[in-house]
Amino acid sequence: MALGATLVILMGSIDLSVGSIILLTAAILSRVVNFGVTAPILIILVVILVGALAGLVNGLIFTFGKVPSFIATLGTLSFFAGLGLTVIGGRSIYFDAPGVLSLSIGQWIPGVQNSAVIGLIALALVALITNRTRFGLYIYAIGGNERVVRLSGIALRRVKILAFVTSGVTAALAGLLISSQLGSSGPSLGSTALLDSLAAIVVGGTALSGGVGGVGRTFLGVLIITVLVNGLNQMGVQDFAQTMIKGAVIVLAAIFTMASQRGLTIK
Repeated sequence: MALGATLVILMGSIDLSVGSIILLTAAILSRVVNFGVTAPILIILVVILVGALAGLVNGLIFTFGKVPSFIATLGTLSFFAGLGLTVIGGRSIYFDAPGVLSLSIGQWIPGVQNSAVIGLIALALVALITNRTRFGLYIYAIGGNERVVRLSGIALRRVKILAFVTSGVTAALAGLLISSQLGSSGPSLGSTALLDSLAAIVVGGTALSGGVGGVGRTFLGVLIITVLVNGLNQMGVQDFAQTMIKGAVIVLAAIFTMASQRGLTIK
Protein backbone atom coordinates (compact mmCIF):
# COMPACT_ATOMS: atom_id res chain seq x y z
CA MET A 1 0.00 0.00 0.00
CA ALA A 2 2.78 2.41 0.89
CA LEU A 3 4.89 1.71 -2.21
CA GLY A 4 2.81 3.62 -4.75
CA ALA A 5 1.97 6.32 -2.20
CA THR A 6 5.72 6.87 -1.81
CA LEU A 7 6.01 7.80 -5.50
CA VAL A 8 3.26 10.40 -5.11
CA ILE A 9 4.94 11.89 -2.04
CA LEU A 10 8.30 11.96 -3.83
CA MET A 11 6.63 14.35 -6.31
CA GLY A 12 5.69 16.62 -3.43
CA SER A 13 2.03 15.54 -3.62
CA ILE A 14 -0.09 13.21 -1.50
CA ASP A 15 -2.69 10.48 -2.03
CA LEU A 16 -5.28 10.46 0.75
CA SER A 17 -7.54 7.96 -0.99
CA VAL A 18 -5.50 4.75 -0.48
CA GLY A 19 -7.75 3.53 2.34
CA SER A 20 -10.89 4.09 0.28
CA ILE A 21 -9.33 2.29 -2.69
CA ILE A 22 -8.72 -0.68 -0.39
CA LEU A 23 -12.38 -0.63 0.66
CA LEU A 24 -13.60 -0.29 -2.93
CA THR A 25 -11.31 -3.09 -4.14
CA ALA A 26 -12.40 -5.45 -1.38
CA ALA A 27 -16.06 -4.66 -2.05
CA ILE A 28 -15.78 -5.38 -5.77
CA LEU A 29 -13.64 -8.46 -5.08
CA SER A 30 -16.24 -10.00 -2.77
CA ARG A 31 -19.02 -9.41 -5.30
CA VAL A 32 -16.98 -10.81 -8.18
CA VAL A 33 -15.98 -13.94 -6.22
CA ASN A 34 -19.56 -14.58 -5.08
CA PHE A 35 -20.65 -14.12 -8.68
CA GLY A 36 -18.50 -17.13 -9.56
CA VAL A 37 -15.17 -15.72 -10.71
CA THR A 38 -12.59 -17.50 -8.56
CA ALA A 39 -9.56 -17.98 -10.83
CA PRO A 40 -6.66 -16.21 -9.04
CA ILE A 41 -5.24 -14.70 -12.24
CA LEU A 42 -8.63 -13.20 -13.14
CA ILE A 43 -9.05 -11.85 -9.62
CA ILE A 44 -5.63 -10.19 -9.77
CA LEU A 45 -6.46 -8.62 -13.14
CA VAL A 46 -9.77 -7.28 -11.81
CA VAL A 47 -8.01 -5.82 -8.76
CA ILE A 48 -5.29 -4.17 -10.86
CA LEU A 49 -7.97 -2.70 -13.14
CA VAL A 50 -9.91 -1.27 -10.21
CA GLY A 51 -6.78 0.27 -8.70
CA ALA A 52 -5.58 1.66 -12.02
CA LEU A 53 -8.95 3.30 -12.74
CA ALA A 54 -9.10 4.81 -9.25
CA GLY A 55 -5.55 6.14 -9.62
CA LEU A 56 -6.38 7.47 -13.09
CA VAL A 57 -9.32 9.42 -11.67
CA ASN A 58 -7.04 10.93 -9.02
CA GLY A 59 -4.39 11.80 -11.59
CA LEU A 60 -6.80 13.39 -14.05
CA ILE A 61 -8.43 15.55 -11.37
CA PHE A 62 -5.02 16.58 -10.08
CA THR A 63 -3.41 17.39 -13.43
CA PHE A 64 -6.20 18.51 -15.76
CA GLY A 65 -8.43 19.92 -13.03
CA LYS A 66 -5.43 21.73 -11.55
CA VAL A 67 -6.68 20.87 -8.08
CA PRO A 68 -4.10 20.42 -5.29
CA SER A 69 -3.53 16.73 -4.62
CA PHE A 70 -4.66 17.12 -1.01
CA ILE A 71 -8.07 18.43 -2.07
CA ALA A 72 -8.40 16.13 -5.09
CA THR A 73 -7.72 12.94 -3.15
CA LEU A 74 -9.71 14.15 -0.15
CA GLY A 75 -12.71 14.31 -2.45
CA THR A 76 -12.06 10.93 -4.07
CA LEU A 77 -11.48 9.46 -0.60
CA SER A 78 -15.12 10.13 0.14
CA PHE A 79 -16.29 9.12 -3.35
CA PHE A 80 -14.46 5.77 -3.45
CA ALA A 81 -15.54 4.95 0.10
CA GLY A 82 -19.16 5.73 -0.74
CA LEU A 83 -18.95 3.67 -3.91
CA GLY A 84 -17.46 0.72 -2.03
CA LEU A 85 -20.16 0.90 0.64
CA THR A 86 -22.79 1.02 -2.10
CA VAL A 87 -21.36 -2.12 -3.73
CA ILE A 88 -21.58 -4.12 -0.48
CA GLY A 89 -24.74 -2.43 0.75
CA GLY A 90 -23.04 -1.09 3.86
CA ARG A 91 -22.55 -4.57 5.35
CA SER A 92 -19.88 -7.25 5.49
CA ILE A 93 -19.81 -9.66 2.55
CA TYR A 94 -18.17 -13.06 3.04
CA PHE A 95 -16.79 -15.38 0.39
CA ASP A 96 -15.30 -18.86 0.35
CA ALA A 97 -12.95 -19.49 -2.56
CA PRO A 98 -9.79 -21.47 -1.70
CA GLY A 99 -7.90 -20.11 -4.71
CA VAL A 100 -8.55 -16.51 -3.66
CA LEU A 101 -7.89 -17.14 0.02
CA SER A 102 -4.56 -18.81 -0.80
CA LEU A 103 -3.32 -15.59 -2.43
CA SER A 104 -2.78 -14.22 1.06
CA ILE A 105 -2.57 -17.09 3.54
CA GLY A 106 -1.15 -19.79 1.24
CA GLN A 107 2.54 -20.68 1.21
CA TRP A 108 4.30 -20.96 -2.13
CA ILE A 109 7.50 -20.96 -0.07
CA PRO A 110 7.22 -23.21 3.01
CA GLY A 111 6.97 -21.13 6.18
CA VAL A 112 6.38 -17.83 4.34
CA GLN A 113 2.88 -16.52 3.64
CA ASN A 114 2.11 -15.51 0.08
CA SER A 115 1.21 -11.99 1.22
CA ALA A 116 4.86 -11.44 2.22
CA VAL A 117 6.10 -12.86 -1.08
CA ILE A 118 3.74 -10.65 -3.09
CA GLY A 119 4.78 -7.64 -1.02
CA LEU A 120 8.47 -8.28 -1.68
CA ILE A 121 7.84 -8.77 -5.40
CA ALA A 122 5.93 -5.47 -5.49
CA LEU A 123 8.80 -3.81 -3.61
CA ALA A 124 11.33 -5.09 -6.15
CA LEU A 125 9.24 -3.94 -9.11
CA VAL A 126 8.54 -0.45 -7.76
CA ALA A 127 12.19 -0.06 -6.68
CA LEU A 128 13.29 -1.05 -10.19
CA ILE A 129 10.88 1.46 -11.74
CA THR A 130 11.96 4.21 -9.36
CA ASN A 131 15.71 3.71 -9.60
CA ARG A 132 16.26 2.38 -13.12
CA THR A 133 13.80 4.18 -15.40
CA ARG A 134 13.26 7.69 -16.71
CA PHE A 135 9.88 7.71 -15.04
CA GLY A 136 11.53 7.27 -11.64
CA LEU A 137 14.09 9.97 -12.44
CA TYR A 138 11.30 12.37 -13.41
CA ILE A 139 9.46 11.61 -10.14
CA TYR A 140 12.49 12.75 -8.13
CA ALA A 141 13.04 15.73 -10.42
CA ILE A 142 9.44 16.94 -10.01
CA GLY A 143 9.76 16.72 -6.24
CA GLY A 144 13.07 18.57 -6.35
CA ASN A 145 12.15 21.42 -8.68
CA GLU A 146 9.02 21.11 -10.80
CA ARG A 147 9.62 24.38 -12.64
CA VAL A 148 12.95 23.14 -14.02
CA VAL A 149 11.31 19.89 -15.14
CA ARG A 150 8.57 21.83 -16.92
CA LEU A 151 11.10 24.00 -18.73
CA SER A 152 12.95 20.84 -19.80
CA GLY A 153 9.98 19.83 -21.94
CA ILE A 154 9.08 16.71 -19.95
CA ALA A 155 5.42 15.61 -20.10
CA LEU A 156 4.60 16.48 -16.49
CA ARG A 157 0.96 15.47 -16.67
CA ARG A 158 1.78 11.99 -17.93
CA VAL A 159 4.33 11.39 -15.18
CA LYS A 160 1.99 12.63 -12.45
CA ILE A 161 -0.92 10.55 -13.72
CA LEU A 162 1.26 7.42 -13.87
CA ALA A 163 2.39 8.04 -10.29
CA PHE A 164 -1.22 8.17 -9.09
CA VAL A 165 -2.10 5.09 -11.16
CA THR A 166 0.78 3.23 -9.49
CA SER A 167 -0.48 4.35 -6.09
CA GLY A 168 -3.96 3.10 -6.95
CA VAL A 169 -2.67 -0.28 -8.13
CA THR A 170 -0.54 -0.92 -5.04
CA ALA A 171 -3.43 0.12 -2.76
CA ALA A 172 -5.74 -2.24 -4.66
CA LEU A 173 -3.24 -5.10 -4.26
CA ALA A 174 -3.18 -4.36 -0.53
CA GLY A 175 -6.97 -4.54 -0.56
CA LEU A 176 -6.79 -7.92 -2.28
CA LEU A 177 -4.38 -9.31 0.32
CA ILE A 178 -6.38 -7.96 3.28
CA SER A 179 -9.77 -9.17 2.03
CA SER A 180 -8.42 -12.58 0.96
CA GLN A 181 -6.84 -12.99 4.38
CA LEU A 182 -10.15 -12.21 6.09
CA GLY A 183 -12.34 -13.94 3.51
CA SER A 184 -14.63 -10.93 3.51
CA SER A 185 -15.07 -7.23 2.85
CA GLY A 186 -16.66 -4.78 5.25
CA PRO A 187 -17.43 -1.10 5.88
CA SER A 188 -14.41 -0.60 8.16
CA LEU A 189 -11.86 -2.18 5.83
CA GLY A 190 -9.01 0.21 5.08
CA SER A 191 -10.06 2.69 7.76
CA THR A 192 -6.54 2.90 9.24
CA ALA A 193 -4.70 2.38 5.95
CA LEU A 194 -3.89 6.05 5.33
CA LEU A 195 -2.41 6.53 8.79
CA ASP A 196 -0.37 3.34 8.53
CA SER A 197 1.01 4.12 5.08
CA LEU A 198 1.91 7.71 5.97
CA ALA A 199 3.56 6.53 9.17
CA ALA A 200 5.70 4.01 7.28
CA ILE A 201 6.67 6.52 4.58
CA VAL A 202 7.56 9.34 6.96
CA VAL A 203 9.32 7.16 9.52
CA GLY A 204 11.36 5.68 6.68
CA GLY A 205 12.70 9.15 5.90
CA THR A 206 10.85 10.19 2.74
CA ALA A 207 10.29 13.94 2.89
CA LEU A 208 6.70 15.13 2.53
CA SER A 209 8.06 18.09 0.59
CA GLY A 210 9.20 15.69 -2.15
CA GLY A 211 12.45 14.80 -3.88
CA VAL A 212 14.06 12.95 -0.95
CA GLY A 213 13.57 9.31 0.02
CA GLY A 214 12.34 6.26 -1.84
CA VAL A 215 10.69 2.87 -1.57
CA GLY A 216 13.75 1.38 0.13
CA ARG A 217 13.25 3.77 3.01
CA THR A 218 9.53 3.02 2.98
CA PHE A 219 10.33 -0.69 3.39
CA LEU A 220 12.43 0.20 6.43
CA GLY A 221 9.56 2.32 7.73
CA VAL A 222 7.15 -0.59 7.32
CA LEU A 223 9.45 -2.79 9.38
CA ILE A 224 9.71 -0.14 12.11
CA ILE A 225 5.95 0.42 12.28
CA THR A 226 5.30 -3.34 12.28
CA VAL A 227 7.69 -3.88 15.18
CA LEU A 228 6.12 -0.92 17.02
CA VAL A 229 2.57 -2.23 16.56
CA ASN A 230 3.51 -5.78 17.52
CA GLY A 231 5.24 -4.49 20.63
CA LEU A 232 2.21 -2.41 21.61
CA ASN A 233 -0.05 -5.43 21.08
CA GLN A 234 2.21 -7.55 23.27
CA MET A 235 1.98 -4.88 25.97
CA GLY A 236 -1.81 -4.90 25.73
CA VAL A 237 -2.11 -1.29 24.57
CA GLN A 238 -5.64 -0.55 23.33
CA ASP A 239 -6.34 0.28 19.69
CA PHE A 240 -7.27 3.93 20.23
CA ALA A 241 -4.07 4.50 22.19
CA GLN A 242 -2.09 2.89 19.36
CA THR A 243 -3.71 5.34 16.93
CA MET A 244 -2.55 8.22 19.11
CA ILE A 245 0.97 6.84 19.21
CA LYS A 246 1.09 6.39 15.43
CA GLY A 247 -0.02 10.00 14.96
CA ALA A 248 2.69 11.23 17.32
CA VAL A 249 5.26 9.10 15.48
CA ILE A 250 4.29 10.71 12.16
CA VAL A 251 4.64 14.22 13.58
CA LEU A 252 8.00 13.52 15.21
CA ALA A 253 9.38 11.77 12.14
CA ALA A 254 8.26 14.65 9.92
CA ILE A 255 9.93 17.17 12.25
CA PHE A 256 13.25 15.33 12.22
CA THR A 257 13.09 14.76 8.45
CA MET A 258 12.54 18.45 7.77
CA ALA A 259 15.24 19.37 10.28
CA SER A 260 17.75 17.11 8.56
CA GLN A 261 17.00 18.79 5.24
CA ARG A 262 17.88 22.12 6.76
CA GLY A 263 21.03 20.72 8.33
CA LEU A 264 19.55 21.17 11.82
CA THR A 265 19.58 17.55 12.95
CA ILE A 266 20.20 17.34 16.69
CA LYS A 267 23.19 15.09 17.45
